[in-house]
Amino acid sequence: MVPSPDLLLHEGLRKGMTLAVLMALVPLLGCEPGPKGPGAAAGLACPRPQTFLTTQAFNAQEQEIRALRRQAFAGDFFAQIDLARRYGGAEAEARKIFDPVEAATWYQLALSNPDGFAPIVTGGQGHRRNGRLQDCREAERLGAYGALERLLERMSSEERQDVRDRVIYVLSTQGAPGFRTLARLHDVGFGPFGDPVETSPIDPRTLKGPRPPAAATLFTRNDVDVYLFNYLAAQSGDVAGFVMLKDFERSSTSRASLGADAQAKAKRWTPPFEFYPPQAPESGVPLSDESVRAGEAEALALARVDELPFVHVGHALAFLRVTEKPAATKASLSTTEVQAFQAMLGRPATGRLSSLEEVRAIQYAAVNGQARSQLTLAVMYAEGVGVPRDYARAFYWFSQADRQGNAEAKYAMSTFFSLGMEGVADQDKASAVVYQIDAALAGFKPSAQRLRELLAQVSRAPRT
Repeated sequence: MVPSPDLLLHEGLRKGMTLAVLMALVPLLGCEPGPKGPGAAAGLACPRPQTFLTTQAFNAQEQEIRALRRQAFAGDFFAQIDLARRYGGAEAEARKIFDPVEAATWYQLALSNPDGFAPIVTGGQGHRRNGRLQDCREAERLGAYGALERLLERMSSEERQDVRDRVIYVLSTQGAPGFRTLARLHDVGFGPFGDPVETSPIDPRTLKGPRPPAAATLFTRNDVDVYLFNYLAAQSGDVAGFVMLKDFERSSTSRASLGADAQAKAKRWTPPFEFYPPQAPESGVPLSDESVRAGEAEALALARVDELPFVHVGHALAFLRVTEKPAATKASLSTTEVQAFQAMLGRPATGRLSSLEEVRAIQYAAVNGQARSQLTLAVMYAEGVGVPRDYARAFYWFSQADRQGNAEAKYAMSTFFSLGMEGVADQDKASAVVYQIDAALAGFKPSAQRLRELLAQVSRAPRT
């Protein structure tokens, strides 16, 4: 039976309307154009959720960047890709926040993110078929690799080191999963991004050439760091980290012998930063630390911030030139002063100082060289006030204050050496004697009672 002309016209209109509806749905689904660089010809790009609402607010871009950073810090593969593209100036409206180091950091984190490569290979089959990409994530990774390579090729060695440090810090804030990723990044048994060799966007043949890709040399492969980061993951109670550590030890006799050195290094290991560097691209949105440490230890430590006499926060804010003189109480801070400090951190300008921001004030002043805040932060780590108890970090900040001639820090350092505090590897008794004599010469009479008073100043003094 031949359809009538009216029926054909109706069917054509119906298909046309269907196509129009589907075309209209594309932006609503959040799909983006294919990634630039290698792999773009494949035309495969993963759809994105409609995360942001279009708004004309003056700080709309800052809100979007902050939301992307929260997701990226939490390990979201697509947020890391999109954040890197923003900082890389891939979009015209993002040119003013162009920051090549920050872009390279997030491209590297995306490329080493298991969510980007783990699902691609199934059943031992290759991830390409007849030369065509079979997964949109692979296209995303190929584009990210091309962008990262171009960025790194133009960087100085200092800038590349900054990228490494930022990657290590972000992964360290993710706990055991982040440490396992760091272990893979240093392991010759994996691809340059800690990925399975067969899924790596870098052709293995180029790795053996006289000039390997810059992205393949960002992290130096060595067994000590593999052991170190697997050990840190296992120490947190992570079963996968423990399994990876034992597999690594059993893989060769030489690797098993690294245990003592790597564990000693782990006991004194601290991240490259106290918190993410809050600098900002010129005329752009400030970088911010959006890491989420929601564990029980973190929550308990932050709940104890009220045990910290506010005068320490006041001295830190005065050192940072947020206030003209140290504030004795939180109530004596003006809204403008609090907002100025929040802007320095790249945090929302609420005008109310939060517990985390009080901790950040001490940390920021310590990072910038105030001996008083360095000593306070050391005691905070030793006592678990504001920050989880961490003797390695306490030792580090005691040593920083000690280098500036702080007498109390000198005596505290001698106590670390003498008593063998947990997490401090060096137990040299002779060094303890030298520190105690040095402290006495600096005008500080060392005594156990004085150290107890120092600790009580932070951990048990009433809130003012």
